Amino acid sequence: MAADHTVRFSLLHRTCKLVVLLCLLHISVTVFFYVCSLDIRFSFVQNQQSKNESSAQGNPDRNKDFTSGTEPKVVEVKKELVTQEEPRRPPQELEECPETSPLLVGPLRVEFTSPVDLDEVKRQNPALQPGGRYRPGDCVARAKVAVIIPFRRREEHLKFWLFYLHPILQRQQLDYGVYVINQDGEQVFNRAKLLNVGYLEALKDAAYDCFVFSDVDLIPMDDRNTYRCFSQPRHLSVSMDKFGFR
Repeated sequence: MAADHTVRFSLLHRTCKLVVLLCLLHISVTVFFYVCSLDIRFSFVQNQQSKNESSAQGNPDRNKDFTSGTEPKVVEVKKELVTQEEPRRPPQELEECPETSPLLVGPLRVEFTSPVDLDEVKRQNPALQPGGRYRPGDCVARAKVAVIIPFRRREEHLKFWLFYLHPILQRQQLDYGVYVINQDGEQVFNRAKLLNVGYLEALKDAAYDCFVFSDVDLIPMDDRNTYRCFSQPRHLSVSMDKFGFR
């Protein structure tokens, strides 16, 4: 029994040695072929580069195709490069604007002694979009508001309204649009009908959440009087200076 056990152990020991040697041989062969393949790849890359350089030098007309082609072809190549090198990134998600805007200043100085022109209004409000539209650039407004003004032959009042109200509405961080509904002709001024028309026209542009109906000669004296949505209809102009604020 003891001799048989010794023979088995010796056989197992030699078998293990043989397996280890085979593993070492396999690893050596693998490393050898891997190094050889690297040399082949390096030689192939060098060969391709030399071919490209020689073809570029030997065929100058081909280079001209990329620099002196027609304008549409150049534009298409540029678009391809932009698509490959600078893929479009999704716009950064903005947070909702705060309940109370931190840009409000409180009481304002409103006066009508100096004339105002529309070019000045445009210069002072560069973020305005065509059609009197605006939305905050650093947050998402809590609601979309349409400001509707019934109008007829009140150009000077309208200039003052735009001069004062656009900065106020922007400081209130509103997503808003201004709609001046003009009545033509000499018939009796129909303010209610103009408000209805403004309501329908505004809904053609955007899904507004609420509407502010404002006379063209009413300007707030405090930007904390916010032109935003409330749970119930609200009268924003509770008193006026020409009535002694009563």
